[in-house]
Amino acid sequence: MSKVFIKLMLVILMATGVLVSRAQTWQPVTLKRDITQPQPMTGLVLWPDEARRLHATYGQAFQLEFSYCLPCKVVKGCEADGTIIYDWSWFDRILDDVASRGHQLIARFRYEYPSNRDVDGNRGTTAVPDYIKQRQDYKETFVDNPNDGPTWYADWSYAELQRFTLQFYTDFAHRYAHDARLAFLEVGFGHWSEYHIYGTKLELGKNFPSKAFQKRFFEHMSVVMTDIPWAVSVDAGDNRYSPVIDDNTLMALTFGLFDDSFMHKTHELSSGGGFNERCWNAIGRDTRWKKGVCGGEISYYTPNDQKGFLSPDGLYGHTWAEQAAKYHITFMIANDAPRGGVATHERFRDGSMATGYRIEVKRCETNGASTRLLVTNKGVAPLYRDAWFAIDSTRSAISLRGLLPDDERWIEIPTIPHVDGSNIQIVSDAILPQQTIEFIADC
Repeated sequence: MSKVFIKLMLVILMATGVLVSRAQTWQPVTLKRDITQPQPMTGLVLWPDEARRLHATYGQAFQLEFSYCLPCKVVKGCEADGTIIYDWSWFDRILDDVASRGHQLIARFRYEYPSNRDVDGNRGTTAVPDYIKQRQDYKETFVDNPNDGPTWYADWSYAELQRFTLQFYTDFAHRYAHDARLAFLEVGFGHWSEYHIYGTKLELGKNFPSKAFQKRFFEHMSVVMTDIPWAVSVDAGDNRYSPVIDDNTLMALTFGLFDDSFMHKTHELSSGGGFNERCWNAIGRDTRWKKGVCGGEISYYTPNDQKGFLSPDGLYGHTWAEQAAKYHITFMIANDAPRGGVATHERFRDGSMATGYRIEVKRCETNGASTRLLVTNKGVAPLYRDAWFAIDSTRSAISLRGLLPDDERWIEIPTIPHVDGSNIQIVSDAILPQQTIEFIADC
């Protein structure tokens, strides 16, 4: 081997070593960003009619809309082999309407709604599919509730209603699991699917599902509804109605919670009542929010509850920001808030931004082959769907899903040399094209 060849090899090795060394040296990347509006899949929520009316003035102050949905409107019959016949166009029209405003839907399918005429024009008709109602051995019960009004109750002794309910959510998940128009799903039983009935005697297995069927339902949902975050009423923490808190298997399932009377006068234990807080505590306030989305609806107990909860002085001794943080709230229906004179566009926007996740980049650096970011969550709850940091179309391998408040996560993205931070973004298949997940960065 000649001396010239040896010298050449040494030069090549030295040069390669320098390149490797340089490739392994992380250099800071300047990154400046801010969060300017409520984030997708978080915030205060309006019904579609109100969202439509206020779109010009409030459209950028919220990201979510809510609607009750009726199984009977999408079910057209049942084949002899048990196959359900659907026409999803009714539900798709709701999704399209909400998405046309750049928002996503929170859907809640229900059977009972006292006094409501949406099913057939008559007060209190259940939304049980007609093919079940037309069977002679299916028997609903009726109560003219002096407070809530006329109410028909589904016949939970009927095997086909039970089978249909399980099959419906199987088919729903199959169709909408990856539909960005849908953010979250709320489920349950009783009045408004809120896990309670009033004005009549509770009869498990007759006007309310048996605890045995409820167990089957929860376990079934945990299998089929893996891609759509789903939640049940905190009233499922009341063991008069529900088996959940007495069953370790059910308590271990991943589901979220919604509270239909959030911030009412005796919501908190410190207020002397505390039924809601007791339910939150019983069903897992301290841990459930880490994997299951938490939300609900501001109380309608008095006309001022919805209209005044955003007051700087709060409601009944508690501010909205305080309660949103305490219960790790991601969304909250506040349909009447804009009508009260307190919830200006700015205050409504700020109220929305007090919920959910808030992604911050603490460090950004590159070695020429990869860019890595030290990321934290400065919000009150995690993301419940996948989202990734990306450079142009190249995504990180690690998702932001499940990043808890104040936790940190290193995220690395394969990249091209000369990264300047301008093309770093957060992308998600679970949001609409009109939506953007923002982040904070000052590094």
